[in-house]
Amino acid sequence: MSGRLFPDPGLLLRIEQMSVAAKKRIRGTMQGKRRSRMLGSSMEFADYRMYTPGDDTRQLDWNVYGRTGKAFIKQFMDEQELQVHLYVDVSRSMDFGGTDSHPDHSKFLYARRLAACVGYITLAGYDRVGVKLFGEDMIGQLPVMRGKGSASRLFAFLEQAEVELSGNMKGALMKPSALPRLPGSTWIFSDFLYESGIEETLSYFLAARQEVVVVQVLSPEEVRPDLMGDLRLIDSETGEAKEVAVSRRVLEEYRKTVDRYTRGLQRFCRERGMAYVLAVTDVPVDVTVRRAFRDAGLLF
Repeated sequence: MSGRLFPDPGLLLRIEQMSVAAKKRIRGTMQGKRRSRMLGSSMEFADYRMYTPGDDTRQLDWNVYGRTGKAFIKQFMDEQELQVHLYVDVSRSMDFGGTDSHPDHSKFLYARRLAACVGYITLAGYDRVGVKLFGEDMIGQLPVMRGKGSASRLFAFLEQAEVELSGNMKGALMKPSALPRLPGSTWIFSDFLYESGIEETLSYFLAARQEVVVVQVLSPEEVRPDLMGDLRLIDSETGEAKEVAVSRRVLEEYRKTVDRYTRGLQRFCRERGMAYVLAVTDVPVDVTVRRAFRDAGLLF
């Protein structure tokens, strides 16, 4: 277990019994714990059908045959796995929010912790999970894997991730090689502070038969800044600087703008059937996972 990602070792025990929710029945490639649309070999009875030559006689219901004299085959529900894909934004703007007194407020660390939690829940639930890191381009990926024994690989991969100089969500993700091959659940952890390309990217994943979960990670300094006076603000990715005189009126207008932007993104997601969660980094990861994600119907 990674001490950096999980300073509280009890967190994994508290989330281990949770599962990733899926809106649709799943048809994966391997046997899992989720009911699919297909009939298969689970223990859950589905229906009877008349015997036809060539059927496996071990599936005959001899009790029914004894009562009716007719041969019926018992059918059972199939169970398949869910494929969960985690996309973590590693652009420079994510490297913000942590201080010496509150290192846990770093957006980059927080996003990786959330991804690690969702990934661990997926593995503990006998589903499959893969991870991709994106900045200006796709800069790293962990192929889909299965089983709790893979959790150490997941944690090590996220722990070793580093911030890139810049980011381009549309350029990195809107390409066939960035998409999951099979239908499943796609979680994107980012601050979504891009000038353009967000809506197109999310729609692209939706068209690829993904249940998209948007997790917008912001620091408390971005949501509720406590600044005043003449300041020189520097764009973390472009390096451009701007002199700003911050007053109470400017702060109030800034907060309204942030609120307008997050609500706009939330509305876009809701109208297209995507899930949206705002995760502010001064909220404990435990609370975001066990309360916010659960309240949004993403985990159960």
